[in-house]
Amino acid sequence: MPTQPFQHREIAESFGADAERYDRTRPRYPTEVVDAIVAACPGRRVLDVGCGTGISSRQFQAAGCDVLGVDVDARMAEWARGRGLDVEVGAFETWDPAGRVFDAVVAGQTWHWVDPVAGAEKAAQVLRPGGRLAVFWNAHQPPDDLAEAMGAVYARALPGSPMAAAASAAGSDPYAVMAGTAADGIREAGGFAEPEHRRHGWSRVYTRDEWLDQVPTHGGHSRLPAEQLEAILAGIGAAVDAVGGSFPMRYTTVTVTALRV
Repeated sequence: MPTQPFQHREIAESFGADAERYDRTRPRYPTEVVDAIVAACPGRRVLDVGCGTGISSRQFQAAGCDVLGVDVDARMAEWARGRGLDVEVGAFETWDPAGRVFDAVVAGQTWHWVDPVAGAEKAAQVLRPGGRLAVFWNAHQPPDDLAEAMGAVYARALPGSPMAAAASAAGSDPYAVMAGTAADGIREAGGFAEPEHRRHGWSRVYTRDEWLDQVPTHGGHSRLPAEQLEAILAGIGAAVDAVGGSFPMRYTTVTVTALRV
């Protein structure tokens, strides 16, 4: 039975069900993280893997980069193209670079949907020597009491499901596991210096409605029956109401980066 996110391609291809909501509600990445990646690259030609609606792509463009996106979901690619981005559709592992080379291969919130070894091998193929692979995630952690209440909502609505198990793991750090898997894949693929791990903490306050607007964009939610999604949203809304109608969300942007040798 598949156990790794990249083995669930149907979920990776589901985010475009509501591309407008995804683009509107998903958090951006700290400018410091983007600037650090750009500063470590030999040039400004960037390939954005799993670019989605172009959230990270636009940030790299704003930093002065020439960005090409690749995404497995044609709906996401269409949305990004409508905002002026150059995007090709396909799974990165089998995507044809047609002889093009890049100064950086980046992936924001998507590398866990890519085979970690095959993806790193493709990145090594398209990076020039001295180029850089940088994959990163915004890991979120609500206050402990709210996280526990949210976990209980998923346990009631989806008992025994992986989604419920993940939501109930209050205080855990699944993104650290993803980062470790990415680093192991880079090592196994070869062609890179030893991967580096970086963490950048930040926070923002969400109102009840702001958080409920984002929840349906999380992995797998768009595939739920309407009544289950409605139950989850109602339960989370009640949990946020119980803590005053808003809450501070702690974020850590977790980055794994490696130099192409």
